Amino acid sequence: MPYGPHTPDDRAAMLAALGIDSVDELFADIPPDLRASPLRLDPPEPELSLTTHLAALAARNRTDLAGFAGAGAYRHHVPPVVDQLLLRGEWYTAYTPYQPEVSQGTLQSIYEYQSLLAELTGLDVVSASHYDGATATAEAALMACRATHRTRVLVSHGVHPHYRATVATYLDAAGIELVEVPLVGDGPIAGTTDLQALERLLGDEAAPVAGVLVAQPSLLGLLEPMADVARLAHDAGALFVAVVEPVSLAVLAPPGAYGADIAAGEGQPLGIPLAYGGPYLGILATTTALVRQIPGRLVGETTDADGRRAWVMTLRAREQDIRRERAASNICTNQALLALAASIYLAELGPHGLRDVAALGAQRAVELEAALRDAGAPRTHRAPYLNEFAVRVPDAVAVHARLLERGILAGVPLASLEPDDPSVADALLVCATEVTTADEIERFAAALQAELASGGTRPDVGNVDRQARREPAGVGR
Repeated sequence: MPYGPHTPDDRAAMLAALGIDSVDELFADIPPDLRASPLRLDPPEPELSLTTHLAALAARNRTDLAGFAGAGAYRHHVPPVVDQLLLRGEWYTAYTPYQPEVSQGTLQSIYEYQSLLAELTGLDVVSASHYDGATATAEAALMACRATHRTRVLVSHGVHPHYRATVATYLDAAGIELVEVPLVGDGPIAGTTDLQALERLLGDEAAPVAGVLVAQPSLLGLLEPMADVARLAHDAGALFVAVVEPVSLAVLAPPGAYGADIAAGEGQPLGIPLAYGGPYLGILATTTALVRQIPGRLVGETTDADGRRAWVMTLRAREQDIRRERAASNICTNQALLALAASIYLAELGPHGLRDVAALGAQRAVELEAALRDAGAPRTHRAPYLNEFAVRVPDAVAVHARLLERGILAGVPLASLEPDDPSVADALLVCATEVTTADEIERFAAALQAELASGGTRPDVGNVDRQARREPAGVGR
């Protein structure tokens, strides 16, 4: 540290008061192999040589790829106004505004974010953001357990595996059981959550369920029967958590419309660029009945002593800085700068603009599906989708790597997300958004066709995906 407030005499006095000889003794209970190792940095370099080194590292990035990867992080056009407003000095210290008398601008920006997301999700209350979609989903699961006083949670296998792993980590520490609900194995709705299996799990009276977590769209891009899931969950006394992608809510029913009690999701598509996985924005919304269970900051509107409109943080007794042992969460924070980016993005586009973004992405996905099918890569499932779907490609991981050499980021090999599932070894998860061009689709299809031809394999389009060809997916399916 360039500055430390304690002198050697101060540290010696504190150690003596504790009855120990060194700071290391404070960490004796931590196994040695888990302790942090000393930080070894290279010696300093002159600015010119360091700049050259960083430029060489940056040059390793590929910026010329035609990208079709999604799986929870999506390419979208970010209007320049978003970054320009974020650069204003007022937002440089965008952490929790504990002093309302000097933080009205920041508080109002958080209030606007909450209002916009409440309208988008159709729910009553939105927290002032979380780390990312995975941690917001885990917090939603804990909310369900606190509200119902139950210790069993069901999560669809169609929820992103990173989200499922994060939820498992949170719940395991709390002694809460997490059970996966399988997907339908075959038929026209294959790949969606198995409602019969869900009903059986909910019917186990010996192990009552606190909450059910289902994604819309799912990891495979498929549209789930959310209203049916809500009905089954509520009939069993459980809460329903919808894990949503926010842009899709411009054209799909919002969680509040189909009876979700809680909505969680990743806010990255709302004006936040792709950047090695972060920083991102966790969305968490709920009903008024659960307002005291929702973690994170809440900003409310009030009036000051002179009757003027004002904003303050509210319901603070839920928070860890007030009563840590009974807080709704001890590890949530306020991603205010990213919430502001989402607010600017939504305000700039407006409801019609956001609907255009979602609809154009869906239309591009229809075009992409047709091109890949004709290239020899049919869809793996026939259920409706919005703008993301899986296609069958033999030896998908190797083909994906070779397409990178051709300048194509061919989606995400599902085997990289589900390494223990042999059924996805020959599948690529691809998506399209409003920034996907016809030329990129043509390049992808041509390169994939060439790869499949050189490998001497071409899946049977007719038997695998005949119904999908008759009924192209997208908005309206």
